[in-house]
Amino acid sequence: MKVLIIGGTGTISTAITEQLLQREGIEAWHYNRGSRGTPAGVQTIIGDRRDFAAFEAQMAEAGRFDCVIDMIGFQADEAESAIRAFKGRVGQYIYCSTVDVYTKQAKEYPITEAGEREALPSFPYAYNKVRSENVLLEAHDPSTFPVTIFRPAQTYGGSGTAVPSLAGGTYHMKRLRQGRPIIVHGDGTSLWVACHRDDVARAFVNAIGDARTFGQAYNVTGEEWMTYDRYWRTVASALGAPEPRIVHMPTDLLGRLLPKRAEWCVENFRYNNLFDNAAARRDLDFRYTVRWEQGIRAVIEELDKTGAIEAAGEEPWYDALLEAWSDAEKRLAEQMAGLDR
Repeated sequence: MKVLIIGGTGTISTAITEQLLQREGIEAWHYNRGSRGTPAGVQTIIGDRRDFAAFEAQMAEAGRFDCVIDMIGFQADEAESAIRAFKGRVGQYIYCSTVDVYTKQAKEYPITEAGEREALPSFPYAYNKVRSENVLLEAHDPSTFPVTIFRPAQTYGGSGTAVPSLAGGTYHMKRLRQGRPIIVHGDGTSLWVACHRDDVARAFVNAIGDARTFGQAYNVTGEEWMTYDRYWRTVASALGAPEPRIVHMPTDLLGRLLPKRAEWCVENFRYNNLFDNAAARRDLDFRYTVRWEQGIRAVIEELDKTGAIEAAGEEPWYDALLEAWSDAEKRLAEQMAGLDR
């Protein structure tokens, strides 16, 4: 069976590749820029999938694939190019989408694959994933272009790490180890899930060639429903750091002060992220086997091999924001003193 991964070296696709290579009868291919090297046993076609004419010509030259797994499709025009490249020449097209396609706030939890999807979400990443899904589903044809869609939430593993409200994950880890405060949006009680890449990848691999999955979408997400505070307290414990000093700030305020840096927490993290994986469990033997503390400990061990946590660059604006917030709290307390009597 000839399987092509468009991408192949990212967090999830690295695990997919590893699992493909463990299966007999799989001929594994990658299509990417070739900047991260080729794992032993994988054949790589080097190119730029955004150069649509060249990409489509390369795919025609490569011949038929039994399955194509698109891990780096982010725009609708990339989906249109994939249809031109593979329709009539692929046994199955698997597209890695995201749970961010679902409307926020959801009308009910946990969110199933039938959950409402935003037609025009304001968040560019979600907007483009919705459009891409729609293009692919419209083109779905069991005989010429069978489409299967996966919707992961936060997926981590290797050096793919925790997701902070602001700034980068290794920077937060550095602060935690140093006993410095970290900022968490809102009051820290929005619910979040994370899933190890090995668990997510297993569902992708199990879907290959399974006709039950044609025309279907699947949630493949974490199943520990953690508040954001608990999520970061678990990271601190895995780091061997002291009890974290968490500073809560209103999400709306963060969005006004730091519209770029706070975009993800404004559009995503502030909402409860709870998803129903029943369909993937039923059809793909999806199982949540790596708990968050176990998984993030392994990530930290990987990061520590290269000193990545300690090497995280400083973010002067972060401490400036904390100082300004502390000063504002003190002034407000002084102004309100005596009024609440």
